[in-house]
This record gives sequence, structure tokens and C-alpha cells, in this order.
Amino acid sequence: TARGCLWFVDIKGHKLHRFDPASGALDSTDAPAEPGWVLPLADGALLVGAKAGIHRFADYAFTLIHAVEPDLPGNRLNDAAVHPDGSVWLGTMDNAEEAPSGGYYRFDGDTCIALSPEPMVITNGPAFSPDGRMVYLVDTLERTILSAPVDADGHPGEARLFARVPDGMGYPDGPMVDSGGTVWVGLFGGWGVARFAPDGTFLGRVEFPVANVTKIAFGGPDLTTVYATTARKGLSDAELAAQPHAGDLFTFAVEVPGLKPGYPAG
Repeated sequence: TARGCLWFVDIKGHKLHRFDPASGALDSTDAPAEPGWVLPLADGALLVGAKAGIHRFADYAFTLIHAVEPDLPGNRLNDAAVHPDGSVWLGTMDNAEEAPSGGYYRFDGDTCIALSPEPMVITNGPAFSPDGRMVYLVDTLERTILSAPVDADGHPGEARLFARVPDGMGYPDGPMVDSGGTVWVGLFGGWGVARFAPDGTFLGRVEFPVANVTKIAFGGPDLTTVYATTARKGLSDAELAAQPHAGDLFTFAVEVPGLKPGYPAG
């Protein structure tokens, strides 16, 4: 955010976290339901996707501004990103991780339009190319990343296979794109973060000491500091003992900066 702080979520813990890199302070707030994502607004408030609704968070209070999929109580919001035009693109998933009931939506501050190419069990992303003309959509259980062109009106065209996570590298989780167009994706069960060129070529991965890497964000004054969230979910007691930092926040430096985040419209 403009204050130089990192906001991130603990979905199953129903927590919204704020980390200040300068002081090392971590503050936490209870969310009204499972929070999947958080985005800064231009006025200093936050936009938070929690369970089945888009909320405004200001002065430590959550206000529901739009319900998503009220007819699918088993679904929840999972990930989101801001398009250069200010619209928020978000994904839903089956909270039980079994039914192909998840989809993608475009929220412009007033209406929420369905975009999903095909229903998915677990969606992740979206993420956008630097010019906003391409969107990347993750189908986690199929271990694939799809791409689709975005037209001048802010709507996607036909989604096609962009890349498949190599065997033995787990499942693709939250994606991000840097200023050079490289697509980064967390690897749940894959012990790292994978990188793909704009043409879908696998470029390698950043290795982690924990299995479940869920999402990265570019920060710092020049956007070359990467923050990565990880998860303890699904790990046995023995695995947790072997991964004492599972669920922690990690950071590493990169040469190519990330994209300057935009603010949601409205």
C-alpha cells in the first residue's frame, strides 16, 4: 500500500494481517468470514473478498458491498487482481475442493459479470500482462495456467492453455506478473515459485524450505522485493515438524521489478 505495508490473509484462520517491513510489526484483524484476498483502495481503505462477498474495510469495520454467488453457499472467493482499467477480476472455488463450481468474475464497482471459460474446482488469479491485454487464469487441480486476450471493453476472449506445471512441482496457486511479462505462480506442494516466459516456456523456480507456497506480491520502493505467503494446510504432524516455517511469510529479491498495482474503480 501507499503506507509501505503488506496486507495478506489467513483464509482458514479468518484473519486479515498487516505487516510493516520497516518496523517488523504484525497486526491482525478478525474477518467476518474466510478472507481470500485484500486490495488497497485509493482512499486508504481496503477491498476484501471474504467467503461470498466483496467488503470494504475501513476504520476496522467490514461493510458488505456486493454478494457473489449467493446461490452457491458451498463456494467462497479465493483470489483477485486489479485490471489497468480499475475493474477487479476475482475467482471463486468449491470450499470442499471437490465440485467444479468455481468461476471468474469482473467487478466494476457496481456489477459483477461472470467470465469463467469453464467451471473449475479451484480458481487462482487472475493476473494480467503489463499492458492489460492478456489475462492469466489458473486451474489449480488441473495444474494448468490458461491465458485469454482482453478486449478494449475489458472482457476476455477465448481462454487457451498457456502452461502446465511440470510433473513433481505440485499445484499452481496464486499467479503474479512482473514488468517484463514473466508469469510467477506459487506452487502448492511444490516447494517454491515457478516462472514462465510470456510465451509459456518454463523458466525455472525459486526454491523454498516449505512445501506450500500460495501467493507472491512485489513490494519495496522499487518493486524488486518479493513477499510470499505459505500454508500449513494439509501437512501432517511429521511434515510440520520437518517444516517449522510452514505458514510463515517469506521474502526474496529479484532483478526485474513487479508491476505498480492499480486501485480498484469506485
